[in-house]
Amino acid sequence: MDKAKSPLPPLPAVRAFEAAARLSSFSRAAEELAMTQAAVSYQIKLLEDRAGQPLFRRLPRGVVPTAAGKALQLQVGEALDMVRRGWAEVRGGGGQELVISAIASFAAFILGPRLGLFQVAHPGITTRVEVNHRYVDLEAGEASVAIRVGHGSWPGLAADLLFRSSYTPLLTPALMETYGPITQPEDLLGVPLVDAADPAWGMWFRAAGVDYVPQAERHSLGTQVLEVQAALAGHGACLLTPAYASGMIASGALVQPFDQVTEDDISVWLAYPEARRADPAVAAFRNWLLAEVADFDSN
Repeated sequence: MDKAKSPLPPLPAVRAFEAAARLSSFSRAAEELAMTQAAVSYQIKLLEDRAGQPLFRRLPRGVVPTAAGKALQLQVGEALDMVRRGWAEVRGGGGQELVISAIASFAAFILGPRLGLFQVAHPGITTRVEVNHRYVDLEAGEASVAIRVGHGSWPGLAADLLFRSSYTPLLTPALMETYGPITQPEDLLGVPLVDAADPAWGMWFRAAGVDYVPQAERHSLGTQVLEVQAALAGHGACLLTPAYASGMIASGALVQPFDQVTEDDISVWLAYPEARRADPAVAAFRNWLLAEVADFDSN
């Protein structure tokens, strides 16, 4: 005789719990589920009573899962993902949603021009890019995959190397003509530099054998997306990762005057939960992105 199956918790309470844990807020969970905040609180209290322990720490602004809540969140998140995928297949679309958390530069220079190719090749996968510089909790389901900068070691996550974080000076042809001839790295000392106080400028010049005294910091744009826009507007030379610059160099919008490229000690990675490595949407995006990176990295 089969053993009796363990009883399931109340499913409405599970949905309320998953939304509150993912959004760190009872009120936001209520908005997502079209419930009142009191109803969400009731469902979670019901689940906590069944569990015999608190699942959230209530804070003045928001909630945080306890250790038990965190463990339950991981399991519930995966279970609901499976239900969503199964339901999509039953409805005939086989559709899946892939949420891509990406740093701004990667989203602008890599995903923006290329993601349409992935969508054409995989029409059953709905993609959503979220530009985010914080480390989203992939295991909790805040995103399906993430483009991260670091050393590629994050607990619970698999990571594929995309390319080393590196940079080289770029400027417009008009600026080259105005301040030219620019034939030696030291010639750049006479050119306005975007974010001139950035330590990366000193690293690049030192690697090129040029003494560089950092200029007084007047402003910082904070992201390569804005820095390259300033360079395109003719305000100065910028430092940009070569992988991001290939299209602009090919079109002639920007010129790379020197082959010298300085590498940082960190890299750009595709990260995703180890448990979701075989997920069809994750696997399809991983295979596509690694092929794209190999293609433009070899050009």
